[in-house]
Amino acid sequence: MADSSFDVVSKVERQEVDNALHQAGKELSTRFDFRNTGASIEWSSEETITLTADSEERLLAALEVFKEKLIRRDISLKAFDAGEPSQSGKIYKLSGSLVQGITTENAKKITKKIRDEGPKGVKAQIQGEELRVSSKKRDDLQSVISLLKGEDFGIALQFVNYR
Repeated sequence: MADSSFDVVSKVERQEVDNALHQAGKELSTRFDFRNTGASIEWSSEETITLTADSEERLLAALEVFKEKLIRRDISLKAFDAGEPSQSGKIYKLSGSLVQGITTENAKKITKKIRDEGPKGVKAQIQGEELRVSSKKRDDLQSVISLLKGEDFGIALQFVNYR
């Protein structure tokens, strides 16, 4: 019998993030407490989002609105790394980036966790920015998924290609 396997990845669907960004932008333009504060949110590059406002409090409130929209779209907040607010003239700016891919460091942590606490006979291989977990028993794979869901590695994990 062939081994069953699944892949552990850390990817964010850009369209969902784009939808959350547009919803947050719409809310910032219509909410009364954001009127005349210059609050805005936009893409500044392929993976970077920039928020601007007239005061630091409004900037942080705009960030909370965006995070709320991400949560509603089932995007983990671990996938968005918000920087620190910085002042440039009268305007406050904050840049945040999308975190995608599993770093080698995190991949090693995950494989060590699987080796130490996972069922016997489960193999984990690092393949670029993702991890392939395989075993002869599908039940073992299910227990590895629940083990990884219960652990916090600081990144958003998804489990794909389950076969």
